[in-house]
Amino acid sequence: APIDIVKQIFAWVTDPGFYKHVTITLTETVLGYVIGTALGVAAGVWLGLSRGAYRILDPFIKALNAIPRVVLAPIFVLWLGLGLWSKVALSVTLVFFITFFNAMQGVREVNPVVLANAKILGARRHALLTTVYFPAAASWILSSLRTSVGFAVVGAIIGEYLGASAGLGYLIAQAEGNFDAVGVFAGIIILAMFVLLIDRVLDVAEAKLIKWSPNSRETETA
Repeated sequence: APIDIVKQIFAWVTDPGFYKHVTITLTETVLGYVIGTALGVAAGVWLGLSRGAYRILDPFIKALNAIPRVVLAPIFVLWLGLGLWSKVALSVTLVFFITFFNAMQGVREVNPVVLANAKILGARRHALLTTVYFPAAASWILSSLRTSVGFAVVGAIIGEYLGASAGLGYLIAQAEGNFDAVGVFAGIIILAMFVLLIDRVLDVAEAKLIKWSPNSRETETA
């Protein structure tokens, strides 16, 4: 019953020990999200600019992307143990490819006229990255950031399902093992609120970064 779910959420929220689980899952999510995004953007921009490297690495990238991430979870547990970093590694693999493909496509969508004009004006590689490539790819990257938030949480939760002594995934798995549907639904609702909070942070970041976009400038001028 919904009232039972509300009571369970209230019982968790008023329990000081509950915030230990929230902190652990939040730490795993944020680390996986930040590391996966940074690696994905860096690799996407690099391979977007280097066509030769992309031709060489393309088969390997597609092969890695085809591997179900859940299959990698037990391997990370064996390599990194049951602690924090096995969950972070799984989150990284889920986030990386989303931001990678979007960043690469964004770099390749640069207007050739704008690029040619910047080169004529004497812009070097660093200036081209900051004034042409990144602004063109900003909307692609930001759209991937929203999508990858949920995947970062999924990576942390799946890792906690496989083996953990704390975390929101641990609470949900414990409730599931006890056939406690109320606890499962309460955990799902808290996770949804979790993602909404991170999404709100991204709204603030987007409001600042979207100023790079030529379209936003045209809108402001209009």
